Amino acid sequence: MTPFPLSSVRLGDSVFTRAFEQHLLLYRAYPVDRILAVYRRNAGLDTRGANPPGGWEEYGPAPDAQTWGPREYVRGENTQGAGGLLRGHYGGHFLSGVSMAYASTGETALLEKVDQIVDGLEECRAALAAQEYDGAPRYSHPGFLSAYGEWQFSALEEFAPYGEIWAPYYTLHKIMAGLLDAHALAGSAKALELAEGIGHWVHGRLSQCSESQLARMWGSYIAGEYGGMNEVLVELYWRSADPDRSEFLRAAELFTLRTLVDACAAGEDTLDGKHANQHIPQFPGYIKLAAETGDEHYLAAAKGFFDMVVPGRAYAHGGTGEGELWGPAGTVAGDIGRRNSESCAAYNMLKVASQLFFNEQNPAYMDYFERTVLNHILGGRRNRESTEGPENLYMFPVQPGARKEYGNGNIGTCCGGTGLESHVKYQEGIYFRSADQSELYVNLYIASTLTWEETGLELEQVSSYPESETSTLTITAAPSAPLTMHLRVPAWSRGAEIRVNGEHAGVDAVPGAYARLEREWQVGDTVTVRIPMTLRAEPTVDRRDIQALMYGPVVLSAASSSVDYLRVSLADRLDLSGDIVRGVRRTDGNVVTLGDFTYEPAYNGKDVAYHMYFQRKEAKVTFAGQSSGVNNPARDGKTLLDEIWERAPFGSRDDFLTAVADVSGSFVDSGQLTERNRQRILLAAGRAPIERTA
Repeated sequence: MTPFPLSSVRLGDSVFTRAFEQHLLLYRAYPVDRILAVYRRNAGLDTRGANPPGGWEEYGPAPDAQTWGPREYVRGENTQGAGGLLRGHYGGHFLSGVSMAYASTGETALLEKVDQIVDGLEECRAALAAQEYDGAPRYSHPGFLSAYGEWQFSALEEFAPYGEIWAPYYTLHKIMAGLLDAHALAGSAKALELAEGIGHWVHGRLSQCSESQLARMWGSYIAGEYGGMNEVLVELYWRSADPDRSEFLRAAELFTLRTLVDACAAGEDTLDGKHANQHIPQFPGYIKLAAETGDEHYLAAAKGFFDMVVPGRAYAHGGTGEGELWGPAGTVAGDIGRRNSESCAAYNMLKVASQLFFNEQNPAYMDYFERTVLNHILGGRRNRESTEGPENLYMFPVQPGARKEYGNGNIGTCCGGTGLESHVKYQEGIYFRSADQSELYVNLYIASTLTWEETGLELEQVSSYPESETSTLTITAAPSAPLTMHLRVPAWSRGAEIRVNGEHAGVDAVPGAYARLEREWQVGDTVTVRIPMTLRAEPTVDRRDIQALMYGPVVLSAASSSVDYLRVSLADRLDLSGDIVRGVRRTDGNVVTLGDFTYEPAYNGKDVAYHMYFQRKEAKVTFAGQSSGVNNPARDGKTLLDEIWERAPFGSRDDFLTAVADVSGSFVDSGQLTERNRQRILLAAGRAPIERTA
């Protein structure tokens, strides 16, 4: 499978529109000179009176001294700390983002900004290459390009810790990724040339390092964080016509953290205590290395890694990590702290999911993708216009009474950087295609249009999902040959229906699978997908009483500033399907009132205190308003009601009553329930109007 270019897909009107348009406003207004300021000052060029963006994208306390080359820096010489030492990373993200914005809109003014940034970077690279120290070139290769001197890289090779340096290859990855996006999305040949120069410089440095030296570097906390350097180097190898392009592939392999790869491939979970976003971005690179080299060990590692994070370390909105670190395997509720779910981690997990999907069309990857892009990524963009910064959160915490870490919009931070990209590329996961151009995968039901040039297919998807249940795809230009369409049926769904031209399609819509339609498509053909949206409670993997409220793929959070878990009872509200139906009021925008609490979608971008999780409290055994008066007994972490409702959906009332009888009987057998109380439970179940919904 392969993705479509961003320019092949246009967003329609949906819940994603507000964040997309707010971000376009930023790109149209933001001055190029501010992005180039840190690069120009480092290269000794006129900054044209511009100030850098701020935050981590700053000059720092010693920008003039920190132009050191590798021969002039002595370990420990930088005593000013890490402030400013990540400068240049934000500019790389900005170049990626404005290139994506151009591909998404075709606006000439955005293309001009791309070219201006690339021209500015080329000027800086030439100035750096011309500098001398002690009668020789200051830097080790004319392809070197950064917003600080080469010394951070040589110091890393001598195992300088975070504080003396920051994460030099992390920053370099952002610069290279920005250049490659400018090449792919805005057609900049100059950007590719700059990236090639950096690639040769990287190979020149790392090829001189020993295996043990590299292993220690890449295992070093934060200082050795390299983002997705392996990914961009494989991508550069694929695109380049440079006669020495083989250096790019060799350099990509030199970024392999062998201990992590081997452990993940073997199913050995070593993630506890590791910095999440230091390691997540490595895996798209490993997947691409597998594609190029045929080394399936890399792919096995990526699959193993994903399974270690999802679902066992993934919060309801798709985020992962506490305080930027992972906790123990299979721990979600137990790892809820005050700073969960770094935005960068979600951004990079989406890359892992999509790259894995290109190798194996497992719908679970796209179920995760949908959940995360809708709730974490969209919800990570504050609903406020700005021409100064991305208004993107840093952490998307999940503890009781949490507030999203919007701060100053995270100008200049790592999550502000990924946020520069996330909201102008929502179309990237909607459709994928097979490499032989014969199959189309519809992954997300987001209003959009697709132009598939290789086949002649054009289609329009009209949908207000997830604020409605139905999406309709209309063929506006027919493909030149028969084409198979695969439609994702979410794993959480039940009763999905697919119609072609108004008639039942005659295909199974199995939850957690793709429905397959193979035919010769004609102009005017319609495919209508209806996915019933129901309200349900989703328990965490390690504590069944800590739960999140879901409406289809939407995470609903209760508005409350309390710092204690809200205690919620739901047993009275369930129907035979196990869904929450009684006493529910849903209004526009997926706002739900349930009992004493109002729940709003995580994606709305509001800056308020909220509860993503609540504590489920079912004191008495009750069914649809009929209380047995019996305390709800528990065993092995599950209550009697938990065990009954685990068997839902029930095909009939008799099936429900059978489950109540079976489970209550087993509780009697294990000594946790008296026969008398069992009879009271059976009587309450028999009287309950469980077939009716309210």
